[in-house]
Amino acid sequence: MSGADGHTAPFGSGDGTRAVRAGLPEPVKHEPTLPGPVFAAHYHLPGEVTGPYGYGRDDNPTWTLLERAIGELEAPGRDDVETLVFASGMAAISSVLFSQLRAGDTAVVPDDCYQAMPLVRAQLEAYGIEVRTAPTAGDAALDVLDGAKLLWIETPSNPGLDVCDIRRLAEAAHARGALVAVDNTLATPLGQRPLELGADFSVASGTKQLTGHGDVLLGYVTGRDAEAMAAVRRWRKIAGGIAGPMEAWLAHRSIATLQLRVERQDATALVLAEALRERSEVSGLRYPGLPDDPSHKVASRQMRRYGCVVSFTLPTRARAERFLDALRLVDDATSFGGVRSTAERRARWGGDDVPEGFIRFSVGAEDPEDLVADVLRALDESAH
Repeated sequence: MSGADGHTAPFGSGDGTRAVRAGLPEPVKHEPTLPGPVFAAHYHLPGEVTGPYGYGRDDNPTWTLLERAIGELEAPGRDDVETLVFASGMAAISSVLFSQLRAGDTAVVPDDCYQAMPLVRAQLEAYGIEVRTAPTAGDAALDVLDGAKLLWIETPSNPGLDVCDIRRLAEAAHARGALVAVDNTLATPLGQRPLELGADFSVASGTKQLTGHGDVLLGYVTGRDAEAMAAVRRWRKIAGGIAGPMEAWLAHRSIATLQLRVERQDATALVLAEALRERSEVSGLRYPGLPDDPSHKVASRQMRRYGCVVSFTLPTRARAERFLDALRLVDDATSFGGVRSTAERRARWGGDDVPEGFIRFSVGAEDPEDLVADVLRALDESAH
């Protein structure tokens, strides 16, 4: 994987090795392995404008290293992809949608995706763009693809954890002349690589498991079409949704432990899901890693890991709130992917079509025995 300077990282094929080494510059004697954040609004620029860095809204050396690192994870071994980082996941999502679509175009988006997407849909429609929706499950988008300019996929979906066949949908979309973008937030590049499955863009919120500590807001877009990515870069310049250098440096620092965190969190998520399956008060349990999950067959074909999020429903809103209040090792908080487990009654936000007792549970890095014991105790206590 080549970076902006043509540097190719000399490391092996293992996810852990790749995560630890991703994006690092060539070693220089007496210099740090990962250079500190560059805080600069402008750079020395005498004479003609040449070189990679001219103004802080356009480029930053700290972004360059992070973008290289993410690209090495999303598309290892390829030098024909580009990654751009943004101030948040929504900034990244918006950059693709608003840079690729024009008045009169048609976009297809899931009707069960991240709850901010209806706001995006309303804005697209205000600009004269038709937006069609379809559920994630069953590759339902196939039925509404004709005439579309862009297909947006979110798999696994948030918060319902449905999965669609990226390769099948990408082939169908491309046959109709549509671009394909995949929200890869929940899976992370260690869980699935959308570009290898045929997508044109892999988009994610780096706020979640990619950085994993709940202290960074970040987004990114990785794409394989130079012209399309040039439009995304132009949108970033116009909208100004740029990542701060400190956030970019923290993100790069955190990626070094991504494989360690993902292995622990995803394995524990499966253990938790198996324990919840034995509870009579739990319904609607979803985790793509469970062999009997409705999404498992499709997920197992395209995912190498199944994520750290488990979803389930308790009988009532009151029961769910008592359960969350009884947890000791789990914070009642939104977002997901952090090293400390979090859970929330998702219906409190009002943007998801879920029951009042629906719980989105994000598994952290705690010992699985301790976490499962805490959850089962909280279920017992919340029954009264």
